[in-house]
Amino acid sequence: MAVPEKADIAIAGGGLSGALIAYRLRLTRPEVTVALVEQGPSLGGNHTWSFHASDVSAATYKWLSNLVRHKWPRQAVIFPKFHRVLETSYCSITSSRLHDIVAPLVDEGLVLNADIAEVAPDRIRLRDGAVIKANAVIDARGARTSDRLVLGFQKFVGQELEFVAPHGLDAPVIMDASVPQEDGYRFLYVLPFTERTALVEDTRYADGAALDREALRRGISDYCAVRGWKISRVIREEDGVLPIALAGDIDAFLDEGDEGVAPAGMRAALFHPLTGYSLSDAAALAERIADQDDLSGPALARFAVRHAASVWRNRSFYRLLSRMLFSAAAPDQRYKVLQRFYRLPRSLIERFYAGQTHFGDQARILAGKPPVPVSRALGCLGEEKYLNRALAARATTQAQGG
Repeated sequence: MAVPEKADIAIAGGGLSGALIAYRLRLTRPEVTVALVEQGPSLGGNHTWSFHASDVSAATYKWLSNLVRHKWPRQAVIFPKFHRVLETSYCSITSSRLHDIVAPLVDEGLVLNADIAEVAPDRIRLRDGAVIKANAVIDARGARTSDRLVLGFQKFVGQELEFVAPHGLDAPVIMDASVPQEDGYRFLYVLPFTERTALVEDTRYADGAALDREALRRGISDYCAVRGWKISRVIREEDGVLPIALAGDIDAFLDEGDEGVAPAGMRAALFHPLTGYSLSDAAALAERIADQDDLSGPALARFAVRHAASVWRNRSFYRLLSRMLFSAAAPDQRYKVLQRFYRLPRSLIERFYAGQTHFGDQARILAGKPPVPVSRALGCLGEEKYLNRALAARATTQAQGG
């Protein structure tokens, strides 16, 4: 595959955010040349991204719809004390669909199997010495570690399975927390693709990032056995460790990035602090980048940093809830926080996932007897104090060689 020598915009990383930026630019700004550089053999890797239809506007869904591989008119949640069906549409985009749609549009600007050595304001340099010069560079290579963020983790292994007989589901099960609670808040996530196939994920909201794939595979197998689903074959498997934001200094985090390079996606901490969902943020950034009058490198970098900082600041309430989930609730009792939340009105739940929770919603979520100890909940209230305590504890652990 030939490497383009130059482009108006060069994007490092062909995951969800990078691919959506390229896609939106090709749809609405065809005069802008785009280079999209991905280290893997295809865009998006091996992933499934889902979102509630209410997470995005009708206008946004219109241009995303061609990427949607599966859509259901409703969804279900299951907890030890209740089961609920919500009449909210749910959508999934697969990495194979993302590649099939975006790759032909980017065409000669697409570079796959590329090992990136350097990302700079005016170029992307590959390990083999090839250089793509650009007027602007966007870094969408995924999450990076930083001492400026305090995180929990959402870990999962998912298997797309074919069953011997129909599974009987007509809607996704977004959370089945009726399972034994292990390694934090645990639930099974099921997307029924056909009457005999489904993606089944074992998910843990855990304090540590270590992913025990074999344990989660056993969890999937055991869950299917309990449900009476006999597995015919494993079609494919995916896994991931997603950040859950508890606290952070967003300005310091963004300052750690490459100066003059526009951060995107997880690189810009653009994800829902509590759910880990990132698709609506990726779509919003893609739209806003494509709408910029000035697509020069300095202007685009300034815009992306301001956008990321603004989104982070507007989501302090969600980080408060993340802190309560991880720091106030005992690991095997975390499910009670979500069990209580899912009893709230559907419209509130939709606004929550969309990142549009208003003051009345916040009051409703916090009202009544908390599902966590009050004394521990109070320790989660101040983000700056929480951040300083966490950083001090981390420094002590490192000094002790932990």
